[in-house]
Amino acid sequence: MPSLKTLRNRIASVKATQKITKAMQMVAASKLRRAQAAAEAARPYSARMAAVLGNLAATAGSSAGAPRLLAGTGADQKHLLLVCTADRGLCGAFNSSIARLARDHANRLMAEGKEVKFLCVGKKGYDALRRLFAKQIIDVIELRAIKQISFADADAIGKRVLALFEAGEVDVCTLFYGEFKSVISQVPTARRLIPADAGSAVAPAAGAASYEYEPDEEAILADLLPRNLSVQIFRALLENVASEQGAKMSAMDSATRNAGDMINRYTLLYNRSRQAQITKELIEIISGAEAL
Repeated sequence: MPSLKTLRNRIASVKATQKITKAMQMVAASKLRRAQAAAEAARPYSARMAAVLGNLAATAGSSAGAPRLLAGTGADQKHLLLVCTADRGLCGAFNSSIARLARDHANRLMAEGKEVKFLCVGKKGYDALRRLFAKQIIDVIELRAIKQISFADADAIGKRVLALFEAGEVDVCTLFYGEFKSVISQVPTARRLIPADAGSAVAPAAGAASYEYEPDEEAILADLLPRNLSVQIFRALLENVASEQGAKMSAMDSATRNAGDMINRYTLLYNRSRQAQITKELIEIISGAEAL
């Protein structure tokens, strides 16, 4: 059984840890409100952008002059997986679940004989993937120095992906991130960026207004598709920030409760050990007195 001094040190150590986890929980809660508001504000714009692209693609997607970002290169051999995670840990299974989804997707593609490359946004995703795919990771982009994600940050990543596509190094690009649902639910999500997913396009209802575009659909798509690439990445980054803070808040709350349980167990063990030691000393005093 540990000595009383050892138990006192353990109790003090766990109490110090509990203070840290409680403080981190409060910080994550305060950051979550702002991050959640930013993520929810970006969703309507992203959804509307996808709807506009879907309507345009319904008429222009099958034409010979359709942009390559919409129609694709005609090949399905070179895949780029854009994996967005956090730069910091202590947020439960948030980072590992996204990395696991990307890893499973990569394994399926490689089993089919496809060429797979990774572009990691966030150090934790890179750390999880480099064990198996070190030679296939072309770069890692860290955003830990950025206090608040802006569209310019996402646009820089989008231009990097676009440059790879235009250089012929990528046929298909898939984005991986964590979609924020609630504090206890962050869903790992995969979204195809290239070719742009126009599957949400719906045929116009009978009697619905028809639109004529000026300039034509191909010209509008040529300008809109690169912007949509950055918009979808921007939304993913905002969703990731909210998901990270939600997961961290939940993880730190669990850690705080576990620390409290551990303190209670150590305190009970300390009291029992102290009582046993006092009882032993009393017995020794009584025995010595009787011997006299």
